[in-house]
Amino acid sequence: MSLTQYEYIIAVDTYRSFVMAAEKCFVTQPTLSMQIQKLEYTLGVQIFNRKKQPVLPTEIGSNIIAQARVLIAEHQRIKEIVGDYQKELMGELKIGIIPTIAPYILPKIIIQFMLKFPQVKLVIWEQTTEEIIQQLKLGLIDCGILSTPILETQFIKTPLFYENFVAYVSRNSELAKKKTIHPDDINIDELWILNEGHCMRDQVLNICQRRESTIGFKHYEYNTGSIETLKRMVDENNGATILPEFALKDFSKAQLEKVRYFKSPQPVREISIVTPNGFAKKRLIETMKNEILGFVPTHMKECR
Repeated sequence: MSLTQYEYIIAVDTYRSFVMAAEKCFVTQPTLSMQIQKLEYTLGVQIFNRKKQPVLPTEIGSNIIAQARVLIAEHQRIKEIVGDYQKELMGELKIGIIPTIAPYILPKIIIQFMLKFPQVKLVIWEQTTEEIIQQLKLGLIDCGILSTPILETQFIKTPLFYENFVAYVSRNSELAKKKTIHPDDINIDELWILNEGHCMRDQVLNICQRRESTIGFKHYEYNTGSIETLKRMVDENNGATILPEFALKDFSKAQLEKVRYFKSPQPVREISIVTPNGFAKKRLIETMKNEILGFVPTHMKECR
């Protein structure tokens, strides 16, 4: 039995395909299949039911794969111990981050991080919260940066900062006449929001205390996953939207004039680093956390 064989069965379990698993492991499909068959022969059990498509693990196979994931994580810890001893930060850090945070944080820190730690490779995906959680469960990423709380209890949550929401309104909106606004002031029929799957969509609807079932009929439906698109829709088509505070960083003077803050208590979201229990790469993740906190304004570091 070898670590490589364990990596192969994890890959097949993740992608539910021998062909795709081989591609991701950079080996031929016959090589991967042969190594898995050798492992099955050594253990005396069948790990995968090859008659089903997509490929599924057997009952005993699921238990073996779960333990294999633990074994690979512990192997990674040994590398970390050596790295800590050598005082050199190195390795690969795979991060999932929601799109409503990524544009406002990563461009500010990624180059600085690479200059400080040239032996570290960052692999980053913009994903929805649901996608990040799934990737964490499968061990495909090391950590997620997303809005919390989340329902899953098998993860460790480390809060980073607390970000207010603000309204961005067209000059023709009734909201433009107010200096500060209350959620009850918002006409949800003129509100541009993110499409399904984005946690900020639900947060915005919760601010307005109304769900989709209460929204009146519209002659159009516009689906977007981009905060920049929401802003442009207000600029070009009137109405209003709700944005996270970081989105204001690069606003022009004219755009800032369209921003309306909420009356106290202001709606806020908690942004955290989320990791699996018993996660590896602790030093890398801690270093990334510190780099983010070095960029975040002081007033956003405490829950208000």
